[in-house]
Parts: sequence; structure tokens; C-alpha cells
Amino acid sequence: MSTAPEQQSWPGPLSASVARLCAGLQPEVSERTAEGFAEVLDRLGAPLQVAVAGRIKSGKSTLVNALIGRRVAPTDVGECTRLVTRFQYGTVDRVEVVFHDGRKQAVPFDQGGGIPADLGVDFEEVSHLEAYLTNAVLRDLTVIDTPGLGSLDSASVARTEQALGTQQLDPVSRDAVIGAEAVVYVVTQGVRADDEQALAAFTAATASREAGPVNAIAVLNKADMIEADTVEGADDDLWKAAEILAAKQSQLLKPKVADVIPVIGLLAETAETGGFTAHDAEALRSLAKLDSSTRETLLLSADLFTSWECDVPAGTRTHLLERMDLHGVRRALDALDGEPDITAGELRRRVRDASGLASVLDRLDSVFRVRADGIKAAAALASITALAHSSGEREEHRKVHDAIEGLLARPEAHQLRVLEALTLVAAGSVEMPPDLADEVMRVGGSTAPAEQLGGPGLSPAELTDLALERANWWRSFSSFGATPAQSRVAHVVHRAYFLLWQQLRTR
Repeated sequence: MSTAPEQQSWPGPLSASVARLCAGLQPEVSERTAEGFAEVLDRLGAPLQVAVAGRIKSGKSTLVNALIGRRVAPTDVGECTRLVTRFQYGTVDRVEVVFHDGRKQAVPFDQGGGIPADLGVDFEEVSHLEAYLTNAVLRDLTVIDTPGLGSLDSASVARTEQALGTQQLDPVSRDAVIGAEAVVYVVTQGVRADDEQALAAFTAATASREAGPVNAIAVLNKADMIEADTVEGADDDLWKAAEILAAKQSQLLKPKVADVIPVIGLLAETAETGGFTAHDAEALRSLAKLDSSTRETLLLSADLFTSWECDVPAGTRTHLLERMDLHGVRRALDALDGEPDITAGELRRRVRDASGLASVLDRLDSVFRVRADGIKAAAALASITALAHSSGEREEHRKVHDAIEGLLARPEAHQLRVLEALTLVAAGSVEMPPDLADEVMRVGGSTAPAEQLGGPGLSPAELTDLALERANWWRSFSSFGATPAQSRVAHVVHRAYFLLWQQLRTR
């Protein structure tokens, strides 16, 4: 049973308002709809749920490990990589196999502290896995690892499509993924048609809320595999080439995602999960001391790195290659060349910096964590609306609609209107001129007044004047020149600017 709204801890005031609305409606709707509302209340009080999705072998599980800071998600091809796995906070580390019929069975972690490759159960009867970890990251973020698109195994494809909501799910499997409120989509060098389809499929898994700049980011993984000399404008610089490709992919995937960020998942995993040890640092020091000719030969290819004769044992080099790949080894050697006495801890931090993980975590904070209250509240409202609509009861649907409209009319809840307008524009449901669409994205894409107004560096007085000027402009646009659909968005943006003006004026 759900905790009463007044006793529960919510992500913020918007979620609390939606929870009170949901609880107040429960006695006025059918038993089936009320049960659905109870699930919505449970999800509202839970940490933000982020699905990690992408093509097979795009490095999703490696990225999951880096985000969590523990090498727990299986990265080798096997049964477990073909299952949805939910990583969430728990007071005791444990893994539970959840079956289609609702049964649960605990399984031990393997010797390395990860999910075991062999579950010891009939795989066809398994719905998904639940992993509970005493991990600080998971206190406010539940991470859902999904199977990959593009698998030759049709059953894995089906599971991924189910995980993303594109097929009818059994109730247990549906509950494993239906709560996903945001998505991190992993791409490699080429964005394909099914990448865009997968982002569209995410809509069905989130009560018909479109993936967009409010609730989706993408990462360009395996950035070290890019051939920098083939990317125009990169000047043979690998990371510059990665940023150029990520910008191009961003244009292809926008407005389905807020941004595309380059990352090297393997390096991020190694640096964040304890995979880089003092022994590795010493092995790299030994490599750094080799003569320049030997070093250059070793770094020409993976085969030469492990097979060429030198004073560093081949097994040690193989281990480094598995953990860091050639690019990571090169970056570590560069750091040692510049600072021979660098500590193992500082070398690990340099490896982490070279992975691009910091930028991914920053975007997770700015796109997801900072706006978790609005994202969860908007997802809950979408679920409530969908539940009432699916009931087939006209009176029930009217009650829910009227209650939601009453909530959204309050100034403190207008952010939800803005998020709704942003999603409509981002999805192309309401077409706007490019400059106005960008402004809608900016107003709804941040909670900082200077960023919302596009005026970094302006004084408080200048921001206040700008907010009023834009409020008046959008009110005029809504009355003159806008289509009916554009006018509805314009009214929302006008009020957002007006409320922002009031807020700035009273500071």
C-alpha cells in the first residue's frame, strides 16, 4: 500500500502537488483506475528512473557500470545481457531474478561482485533482474539497463522492444520498465534509423510522453575508435573529432535529445569502478621508460602492443589493453611523460578526465537531477491521464481532466505547462519557426533565469526588463499571426515569462 501523501517524501513541490491530486481522486474513480493511481504514487516517491538504451555492442552496460561506480552489470555477451536489469538502492547488496509469473529468486553475486553470467534458472521464464546496491549514486537515481537493438537473436530484439514499450508486456515485465522517466541513449559513430525508432519507442514506455530535451540525452560512446584524420576540422585531434561528430549526431537526433556527449565508456568504467590499480600505474611507468622506438611500435596497433618483444610482460600489457585500450594507454603515458612522479591516484584521475565521463555526469545533473521534480510530476500526470482515458468511463475521464486543469492553473504548477509545451514543440506536434522553437526549448530547458532568458552576464535589472519584454511579445504573437496550436504554446510561454518577471522583480 502507498504511503499517504502527507507522510511521504517527494522530489519537490510539483511531485507533492500531483501526489495530493492523485490521492484525492482515488476514491472517485473505479477500483482498477485507483490501483493504477497507487502505482503512480509509488513511482512518484521513488528515485528518478533512467533507462540506458541503444544498439547491441554500443557499450551500454559498460556505461552503466561507470555511472554507478561499480563493475556490476555484465558486459560480456551472455544471458544476462539479454535481460532488463534495474539497479536501485538497497541496504543490503543482492540480486533477485524476477519471473514472468511474479516469483522472485535471490542469486549471489559472482566473485568479482557482479551479476553472475549463469543465473541457474530457466532463462525463458525470466522477466527481468532487480539489483539492489548500497550505492550513494542510486539513492536518487534508479538505472535501468536494457538489452541492445540490432541483435541477431530475435528473442533479445523482442525483449528490447518490450523494454522500450513497443510490444504488449506481461504485467511483471511492464512494471520493470514502465516507470522509466528519462533515457540515456547510447550511440556509436553512425546514427541509424533504428536509433531514432528506439527513441520514439521510449514514448510508449513512459505513458506516451515523448523523448525530448526534458527527459533524454545521448552519448557518443567508444569515441576513441574515431579516426580523427577522417573528420574535417578535427586537425588530427581525437577528442576534437569526437566533439564534431557528437554535434552532427545531435542535429540528427534533436529534438529527441537534449544533447549528444562524447565518452569513452571503457576508460570511464576502469577509472570509476576500481579497475585502475597501483599495479596498473607501475606497469604504465615501466612502459613510459621504454625507448621511444619501442614505445611507438607498441602503440601502432593492439596486436603489436601485446606481441612485440619488450621488458614489460605480454600478460601485463594484455591486461592494460583490456582495461584502457590503446587510447587510454597513450593518454596515461602522456601524463607520465609530463610528470614522471605522478601518483597512482592522480594518474587514475587523468584517465577519468580522458574518458569524458565528467561531461556526461554534468549533463545528467543539469538535465535530469535538477529537474527530477518536474520530470517525475509530468510523467505522473501523463500516467494519470492515460489511466483515466483507458478506463472507458466518460465521467471518470472528465473528473480527472478537470482536476489536472485545476492543478495546472496554479502559478506554482505552471512549470508543468511549460514542460508540456516544450515536449509538443520538440516532438513536432506543434510546428514553430526555428527561432521561436529554440526560445521555447530555452525557457523550458533550464531553471536558471539567465539561461531561460538567453541573457548570461546581464544584470538583475536587465533580466527583469527582458522578461517583461518577452512576455509582452509572446502575448502579442498568441493573438496575431499564430495558428491555434501555436497560440496555445504562446500563452504558456507568455505566462512563464510573466511569472519569471514577477519572481525577478521581487528579489
